[in-house]
Amino acid sequence: MKNKVRIYDTTLRDGSQAEGITFSVSDKLLMAKKFDDLGISYIEGGWPGSNPKDMHFFDSLRKIRVEKAKIAAFGSTRRAKNKVAKDPNIQALLKARTPVVTIFGKSSVLHVKNVLKISKEENLKLIYDSVNYLKSRHKEVFFDAEHFFDGFELDPEYALESILAAERAGADCIVLCDTNGGTLVSRLCDVISKVKCELKIPFGIHTHNDAGLATANSLSAVELGAVQVQGTINGYGERSGNANLCEIIPALKIKMKIDCVSSVQLGHLKEVSRFVDELANVRHNNKMPYVGDSAFAHKAGVHVNAVQKDKTSYEHMNPALVGNKRRILISDLSGQSNVLLKAIEYGLDVKDKSPEAKKILSDLKELEKKGYEFEAAEASFDILMKKVLKKHKSFFDLEGFTVIDEKRTDSKLISVATVKVSVNGKEERTAAEGDGPVNALDNALRKALIPFYPAIANVRLTDFKVRVLDAKSGTAAKVRVLIESTDGKDMWGTVGVSENIIEASWEALVDSVEYKLFKDENIKNN
Repeated sequence: MKNKVRIYDTTLRDGSQAEGITFSVSDKLLMAKKFDDLGISYIEGGWPGSNPKDMHFFDSLRKIRVEKAKIAAFGSTRRAKNKVAKDPNIQALLKARTPVVTIFGKSSVLHVKNVLKISKEENLKLIYDSVNYLKSRHKEVFFDAEHFFDGFELDPEYALESILAAERAGADCIVLCDTNGGTLVSRLCDVISKVKCELKIPFGIHTHNDAGLATANSLSAVELGAVQVQGTINGYGERSGNANLCEIIPALKIKMKIDCVSSVQLGHLKEVSRFVDELANVRHNNKMPYVGDSAFAHKAGVHVNAVQKDKTSYEHMNPALVGNKRRILISDLSGQSNVLLKAIEYGLDVKDKSPEAKKILSDLKELEKKGYEFEAAEASFDILMKKVLKKHKSFFDLEGFTVIDEKRTDSKLISVATVKVSVNGKEERTAAEGDGPVNALDNALRKALIPFYPAIANVRLTDFKVRVLDAKSGTAAKVRVLIESTDGKDMWGTVGVSENIIEASWEALVDSVEYKLFKDENIKNN
């Protein structure tokens, strides 16, 4: 096994093929710079022969500074009817002016016969001609052997002939592709063990996650000698996605002690993961290993108590190594250890086995019995602790509010909320419209408080969830409202419960605003 593996990122091309994922040229430029900073060895920018946007990206990329990563252009072997020097796809690869070119060719007789509809011999000539021509133009050339493992099942001799054709043509690396993502680890290892003995040049691995094995297959290939691993940030890709580099990079670096990025660069992995999600406009997967918010979250009281004594008791590694952090969750499964660690996290002084700790735990379990849930509403739990510790103060008092839905002549339903609050004895009454009753109420509340607390203007809701707690009660059922808020710097969650969705929403909104005000006050005092 090699002590150095080069990471090949294909988020900008293969990742953008995922359902619901689209990247603009500016998005791709930002990500390329971010991946370069992360220490990625190769960044695949796109397929210049398939669309003008990818060629625009390559043209634009030359104007920004990529320090160490090599940029690769991706494309197919020449078409059967074209001479290689006249093939539009091959010429587009050259026009991209990248130091690296990755081309894919068919390694499966099924695709040769049923998709390309050419002879096996002609397909081998396509592979040889394309690689040889690109090498004559002084490119570093990688050959992606598409459908290699499925092709090996059908005709192992031909699958091997396809990669040997690329090797004879001068390819720098042969990348074995599990394109359909259905190969089991044991079978993949068996095939690689047979194939690598026939190759004289390095080989890499490209896997998909259709069977949930992309990461395992990639790491197994490295154990068998692969020197290049292709994948995407957050596992973006067609169908069930590509191999997830946010799993592979820390596994290589931390678990297998293989150099792929520096320790400092690894510390930015979670940041990069979230950065890509933001550009893709998708919600971050909290359950993702290593970089997800839940990756090092502890809920059960027994677990929290153990982690408090020895962090390795329920953690496989130090979360800080990938830029993550430990989280203590609060629920009806919590023990006093959860409360104590959560209090420390929020800078509150709570002693072990103190009446205050017991009271917080008792109130927590009673509230969760009523339907409250604090795992995603830690700001509300912070306020609960402050109330028990008598450190809570009300920044404003509600005098009353009304919410009206109005159907107008243009057929658009408008919600209007009126809020009356009192701040230090001074009353403020405001009204605001919204796309719904909760949005209108939020707008009216913040409008009323901004004259007293200008920082409230920066707060906005980023998510709003409603859960019916007892569906059997029909329209009289209790609902739980979870609200996620941000001030542009931090994010926090709050919760409200009531038979009335407006009242539950109001409760969560008030906690959100008070948390922001407490937070700013602490920053000011410190």
